[in-house]
Amino acid sequence: MKTIETKNAPAAIGPYSQAKVANGFVYASGQVPLDPATGEVVGTTIEEQTEQIMKNIGAILEAAGVTYENVIKTTCFLAEMADFAAFNAVYDKYFTGKPARSCVAVKQLPKNVLAEVEVIAVVE
Repeated sequence: MKTIETKNAPAAIGPYSQAKVANGFVYASGQVPLDPATGEVVGTTIEEQTEQIMKNIGAILEAAGVTYENVIKTTCFLAEMADFAAFNAVYDKYFTGKPARSCVAVKQLPKNVLAEVEVIAVVE
């Protein structure tokens, strides 16, 4: 098992890793829209926050030696299901391979952000 750590994505804000690679898969922790340099929330709209989430996911995938095309499953958490369409518009630009996905609304997310996304990717 290998731990993935990159300065190009936010450091963990709790007792967990950015990602782990095991048995040919990358298991990435959920990413929220934090600036890797400052740890501050980026953006106030679902579109702005989702863009930052995707940048953070991309950095973790790159550090693991894979791309968005290697992602086979995502789990998406939204603070408001009313943001579903706007979230999807940004999400679709990155996950062009159409991985399997779950998307749920939750009561609250860390730092009161609007979305969080976690991914599982295959290492080929």
